Amino acid sequence: MEMWFTEKQTENVGITCKTEKTLYMETTQYQEIALIQTLQFGRMLVLDGTVQTTENDEFIYHEMITHVPLFTHPFPKNILVVGGGDGGAVREIVKHPSVQKATLVEIDGKVIEVSKNFLPTISCALENPKVEVLVEDGIQYVKKHKNKFDVILIDSTDPIGAAVGLFSKEFYKAIYESLKEDGLFVAQTESPFFNKELISKVYQDIKIIFPITKLYLCAIPTYPSGFWSFTMGSKKYDPLKIDENKMINIDTKYYTREIHKSAFSLPKFVKDLLK
Repeated sequence: MEMWFTEKQTENVGITCKTEKTLYMETTQYQEIALIQTLQFGRMLVLDGTVQTTENDEFIYHEMITHVPLFTHPFPKNILVVGGGDGGAVREIVKHPSVQKATLVEIDGKVIEVSKNFLPTISCALENPKVEVLVEDGIQYVKKHKNKFDVILIDSTDPIGAAVGLFSKEFYKAIYESLKEDGLFVAQTESPFFNKELISKVYQDIKIIFPITKLYLCAIPTYPSGFWSFTMGSKKYDPLKIDENKMINIDTKYYTREIHKSAFSLPKFVKDLLK
């Protein structure tokens, strides 16, 4: 008998993958966690029925949420990741030699534990001496730490449950205060096809707070519509004005100097969402 996993990405659209077995499943106080072995994408982390990452396409998301902001900032030293318990963003962050410390704040410690046990190629940098891992509420952590970070990454789940507050104007104001005077942040902001209202609202909220606000895109096969957005708020640095001559070579599969700038070239229908 064949076994298939389906994520209902909207009420009318889903993505279905043939599976070999379920390696782990548990319901924590925050969510249902599942680790599934799929034939197409390898091991897949699923939270509340929603695909978070897979072994085969995770590099796209993790490289784009990290290297775009870290190359935009000329000398990022102190980095905060809110969410991202799988460790993929941290793995990419520590590739930058200027980084002195990366702090990961994940509300559900089981996500970290499961990722360490089942996704070693993604979570491999969580034990790096530059990395501090904290199990607590990222929203409260940001509010308690002022003028501390060069770059903040909001590596969140979809805006449901405990993650709703990560998409609020109040949280973006707290991020602004948590950043140093030349700091910047990036948040994953969902699909331009399925989350138009969310993208429009988030962009306008960030634009009110940050002098420089930019949205960029990439293609991720297992995410809703395969077309994904990130939104950057920056106090000083424009991601389109980086000095390419100062960009070091790092090991990537998706991100390049050319991708850095081309990701900000938006289709008209996405531009229209930002008006």
